[in-house]
Amino acid sequence: MKITIGRSDKADFPELALSGIDVKIDSGAYTSSIHCTKIEEINTKGEPFLQFTLLDPEHPFYNHKEFISKNYSSKKVKSSNCVAEMRFMIQTEIIIFNKKFPIHFTLSERRDMKFPILLGRKFLNKKFMIDTLKINLSHKLKTNK
Repeated sequence: MKITIGRSDKADFPELALSGIDVKIDSGAYTSSIHCTKIEEINTKGEPFLQFTLLDPEHPFYNHKEFISKNYSSKKVKSSNCVAEMRFMIQTEIIIFNKKFPIHFTLSERRDMKFPILLGRKFLNKKFMIDTLKINLSHKLKTNK
């Protein structure tokens, strides 16, 4: 049975040290995306790593934390204005509706966007049904416990 999700919510990302962060439900986007800065592929002892900082100093959840990942890939993503670009992609976990799910994120500069995180249909498919008249259904469930 699918879980009803609204047009936006709040979610936790324990591996990224983020909790209660705003997410936009975007059935128009195929992949999910997270706002990052200083996204850079680095070499350490001849091995490739991805280094990035989540959010930016203007965001209230910014924690100055720099992440380094060995487990990443690249993906061509077409933006809403139909421009294709290569983006790095990581896998992590999201906690929403008090359940933990694996999720892939492309890393992108979203400084000018209202929501730092988009949940795309690849993640939403077969798990959620969207009710665009509602918001924060998961967050309300969490705060009522």
